[in-house]
Amino acid sequence: MEGRPLEDAELVEQARAGDVDAYATLVRRYQVLAVRTAYVAGGSEADAQDAAQEGFVKAYQALGRFRLGAPFRPWLLRIVANEAINRRRTANRQVGLAQRAAEGRPAGDAAPSPEGAALLGETRRELLVALGALRDEERLAIAYRYFFDLSEAEMAEALGCARGTVKSRLSRALRRLRRELEASGLAPEERILDA
Repeated sequence: MEGRPLEDAELVEQARAGDVDAYATLVRRYQVLAVRTAYVAGGSEADAQDAAQEGFVKAYQALGRFRLGAPFRPWLLRIVANEAINRRRTANRQVGLAQRAAEGRPAGDAAPSPEGAALLGETRRELLVALGALRDEERLAIAYRYFFDLSEAEMAEALGCARGTVKSRLSRALRRLRRELEASGLAPEERILDA
């Protein structure tokens, strides 16, 4: 049908056949979501754009290994999240070395993650601190569900786990987030934290 937007699967097939414009369409379609994912996974606004771009490059290089018929969005988000996490780990190692070299001088505060942008008022800082205390997969599970509105199947693909694992992982992440918030003296935001 002329004029209708192509589905992801059609664009992926065209990109696998060498159509760079088809892949460019996928990049435009998921650019904002990829940057948000990189921001959540990496915790750095400065690195989010670079991590997303590198994720797109790696995804393009891996198109031959993409399982046709699988959803493209969670596959891409997993690549982007992994890139952001790897960048954060590398940066943390470098900061640690620099701090030791500077005899323990503080490195400064980490950039807030995008979840905080959805919250207003005083609870934002506490929520960001609590989210930052979570493990990568916990933080991503919460972000994918509540901030990026991924389906359970998409979350499973993006997190690289079985579909049945998604609910338990999200439940554990929410319990841990509640504990972090309670430890800081902040009552959990029930509308956000209820699964």
